[in-house]
Amino acid sequence: MAVSSSVDNPKTIRSDSLLPVMGRIVVLTALFSASAVYEAVHISSLSNGEMWWHLRAGFWILQNHVVPRTGLFSQYPNLPWMASSWGYDLLLAAGYRLLGLRAIPLLLMAIKVTLAVVTFLLARTGRVGFWASVLLSAIAQYVMVNLPPLPSVISIGFLGIELCLLMRSRRSGSVRSLYWLPVLFVAWANLDLQFVAGLVLLGLFVVAVAVEGALGKAGVPWIDDQIALLSMKQVGALAACSFLATLANPYTIHLLPNVFRALYSDALFRYSAEMKSMSFRRPQEYVLMLLVMAAFLAIGRRRAVRIFELVALIAGTAIAFRIQRDAWMCVLPAVAVLASGFHARESEVEDSGAVRLWKPAAVAVLATFVLAALRLPSQAALMGRVSQTFPVKACDYIRDNHLPAPLFNEYSWGGFLTWYLPEYPVAIDDRVDLYGDEMVTRDFDVTEGKTRLEADSTASAARTFVLRRQSGMTKAFTNLPALSAQYHLVYSDDLAAVFVRR
Repeated sequence: MAVSSSVDNPKTIRSDSLLPVMGRIVVLTALFSASAVYEAVHISSLSNGEMWWHLRAGFWILQNHVVPRTGLFSQYPNLPWMASSWGYDLLLAAGYRLLGLRAIPLLLMAIKVTLAVVTFLLARTGRVGFWASVLLSAIAQYVMVNLPPLPSVISIGFLGIELCLLMRSRRSGSVRSLYWLPVLFVAWANLDLQFVAGLVLLGLFVVAVAVEGALGKAGVPWIDDQIALLSMKQVGALAACSFLATLANPYTIHLLPNVFRALYSDALFRYSAEMKSMSFRRPQEYVLMLLVMAAFLAIGRRRAVRIFELVALIAGTAIAFRIQRDAWMCVLPAVAVLASGFHARESEVEDSGAVRLWKPAAVAVLATFVLAALRLPSQAALMGRVSQTFPVKACDYIRDNHLPAPLFNEYSWGGFLTWYLPEYPVAIDDRVDLYGDEMVTRDFDVTEGKTRLEADSTASAARTFVLRRQSGMTKAFTNLPALSAQYHLVYSDDLAAVFVRR
């Protein structure tokens, strides 16, 4: 009797089931909030130089109600230029109007929470257990911890969502989940130029569906029978609609030729550290290598082949290990492959309490996010942090003393100057698609002291120079008698030096 009463006691049953649910809620809260809290503490977003011209472009769009088509904010206003991430720029500027500099880390924090959720859901598409999904999402966030507040971060989330939709359709054998792809690409094409990566992934999916369908009809034994064959006509039609959806942007088809010039120009590979291959000097790079190796091992252990997963992983790995900036392109396929390679217990997969987790976890994550946001410093304190990376005081001196234009500036400071010193059009900034490889190369050679000033028409015509304190040009202006007689040092601090042509 005593045993029967204890088993039938509903309070006992609730207390036994409540503990694991509460534990999972705590784990989900930590998983989804950790990266946002990290950003709130370190505020790394303010040290990115490229972000500032996005902010300036967003303000211009808000003021003029059109998108730019020429080289605004620069000394080359007649050169053609397209703000391919105009939607992101607008979002960033609107946030700044409401919250000031706090909007920048807050936006990155919100994106990181979204990425945490997307990587967790991507792991769940493989029908793995809760704890395996948590582990894969945590690893993915760890190897992508140093994300900049740029439109490319939004592309990570979009690619993850696309992978979720594609994997769900393969598992279910229905194209219903793919109906969201055109909507996804409409938003993506107006936020970041790397929507092209999503189109490539979708193209690989279409090819895989066609090949697997043909081999399946031929009775080839090494095609995975757990993959439901999809209708090639339906998949092809949805892929075509998704491509057409990318044309729903202010620049239409003219945006596509700008892709390689903006993302993979020769000058970027030559001068940008993030475009170099992995040096394996950080622990995240070793963890990324192990993650990819585990994914290939999971594919190799299968008796049957899944063409899409294999090709997507190979393509992502080839890009990621060649370009540090695009390391995320192999992280998401690796998570998808490992998720489909795990075999969870059916009771763990079909967790009846899964729905109960999301609402309290969402409330807990929101509360944590708000507390982290309230911890952000004031506008003045954030500006102090900005001055540790960018020439705030030097710009104040130039503005207060009305130094003569035109201006010659350091390449990495150009984006910041477009925002903080808008009355002086910059000689150059991070928009390689505007200036071109030749102009960027010539600027680096002059700034580093490799060539004479006369080799660069912008430098030879400039009357005010804002340079790094330790740059080659600064040393030449200071130490060479012929140049020091012509260029006068009017301001200097630990970061910057300002010269005026006599």
